[in-house]
Amino acid sequence: MNRRRFIQAVPIAGLATAVKPGNMLPSSIPPTNDRAYCASLLVRIAEPVLYNLSKGQLKKTMPLEVAPAYSKPVEKVTYLEAFGRTMAGIAPWLELGADETEEGKIRGHMIKLAQSATAQAVDPSGPDYMNFTGRYDGQPLVDGAFLAHGFIRAPKQLWEPLSDKVKRQVVAAFKSLRSIKPGYNNWLLFAAMIETALLEFGEDWDAMRVDFAIKKHQEWYKGDGMYGDGTDFHFDYYNGFVIQPMLVDILKVLVAKGKANRSEYDQALERMQRYAVIQERLISPEGTFPVVGRSMAYRNAGFQPLVQLALHDQLPASLSPAQVRCALTAVKKRIFEAPDTFDQKGWMQLGFCGHQPEIADVYTATGSSYLCTVAFLALGLPPGHTFWTGAPEEWTAQKVWKGKPVLKDHAL
Repeated sequence: MNRRRFIQAVPIAGLATAVKPGNMLPSSIPPTNDRAYCASLLVRIAEPVLYNLSKGQLKKTMPLEVAPAYSKPVEKVTYLEAFGRTMAGIAPWLELGADETEEGKIRGHMIKLAQSATAQAVDPSGPDYMNFTGRYDGQPLVDGAFLAHGFIRAPKQLWEPLSDKVKRQVVAAFKSLRSIKPGYNNWLLFAAMIETALLEFGEDWDAMRVDFAIKKHQEWYKGDGMYGDGTDFHFDYYNGFVIQPMLVDILKVLVAKGKANRSEYDQALERMQRYAVIQERLISPEGTFPVVGRSMAYRNAGFQPLVQLALHDQLPASLSPAQVRCALTAVKKRIFEAPDTFDQKGWMQLGFCGHQPEIADVYTATGSSYLCTVAFLALGLPPGHTFWTGAPEEWTAQKVWKGKPVLKDHAL
């Protein structure tokens, strides 16, 4: 890639080398600099996607690594995967807007890239026009929903500044996804999220798709803060990858629009808070967590409920913002500092801790990996927020394995 990467010109303090393509992140960053570490890491992950798409060269430059026995038409689905998932995770940080700090200048540049990338993705005459139909596979419904979630999370920076033409093209793309029949599982929420975004934009929306998804997930609740993925319970992280964050945010929009009862939102939020308590306790003293279930190539994306609650100042009382920050930062270091997480041009490679294509599922390709960005939602909190400024704290597993006092756990 013969270009000057902007991040080297405008580095976040102390992290100029952290984002150079092909380099591993330094492990000597002081604990008090967790925000700079996380922001630079997010930029390192997202910048290749947003930069290349903004220039209309994503299809030309992004590698197409696929899992063993991959079963989809990769060129028809994985570019929207990379874009939609990146936008879902980076959106809250970008919503802070640009400012004159080093971080704020980088954020301003990334906002421009995201806006230009959106225009490219929905331009029928452009080289990076993306597939928003089910003509080849149903996968675009999934990643259209992640893109919609990004717009909902950052309306001021990612939606409102778009030209009327681009907005019309986005709306048309979302409506074309109605041709895809969602699976009878977490996919119902993808259809619902797209319709919720249309409602938020002031467009015609299909209330039935939204109501059906909500009602089925209420039926599929299994207890103690966990939903089934369909009628069955799966011991995996889909409550984190998709179910709880989308369900809560869909209900949040519906309540604001007078389309749902506040009690439904409150119930879903309480369940997500319980699930977050469990998630925090799953993080070992060393910053690892159980590798179980499908889609582990999404790496740390399963912690989306925990970090979404932090973003909205809704953490349960038993979890302090500082302990959550420290736990999640430790997880990021364990995952993203592993050799070969990125290729020599800065693209993510398939794997969980490094390059491990054999752990990827049959639906996983290069673009799939970018769902990891949703573990960075707390960057949407301003730098002065206690989540970032609080003194480092041990998380539950660190304390209990040192013999320190820890509150007992109890089911919801």
